[in-house]
Amino acid sequence: MRARAYWPVSLLAALLVGLLAYGLTTTGNDTTLDAATASGERVPPPTQGTLPVLGGEGSGSLADYKGKVVLVNVWASWCEPCRDELPLIEKAHRMMSARGGTVLGIDVKENSGAALEAVDEFGLSFPNLRDRDGSFVREWGQYGYPENYVIDRQGNVAAVRRLPVTQRWLDETLPPLLDEPS
Repeated sequence: MRARAYWPVSLLAALLVGLLAYGLTTTGNDTTLDAATASGERVPPPTQGTLPVLGGEGSGSLADYKGKVVLVNVWASWCEPCRDELPLIEKAHRMMSARGGTVLGIDVKENSGAALEAVDEFGLSFPNLRDRDGSFVREWGQYGYPENYVIDRQGNVAAVRRLPVTQRWLDETLPPLLDEPS
């Protein structure tokens, strides 16, 4: 008789555990880009929508840079690792722009005033877009700051860096892509 009284509780507990497991597996970080690029694949970006230009009029997108190698830098001015890597990102932009490439910054989830102060502070010369609510970069599997994605001349994601970049990573990743024909 006692076993019968506990079966509803056991069933409810099993359902809750199942829902929790389902929730954890469906809302985890999307590592599709990481897996593809780690195996040498190049895949189309998850989204190519437009975003507002940071501190300017109009909007921009990856499509604006068709035929160029693009280092997409996801950053925020309140993020110390982002601030630490911005001088290196600016240096990469200068090298890339001389070779037909560019950096495209995407400032995420902050007011544009703080982001524009960082642009001035670090003398950033690369274009920056603003992802007000983080929905654009979330499609890319973004889960931290900073993150960097390298797009080849055909518009495919060729490399992903989920941590701050290093000069070594930039040197190993960018020149081979810049040397590829259009």
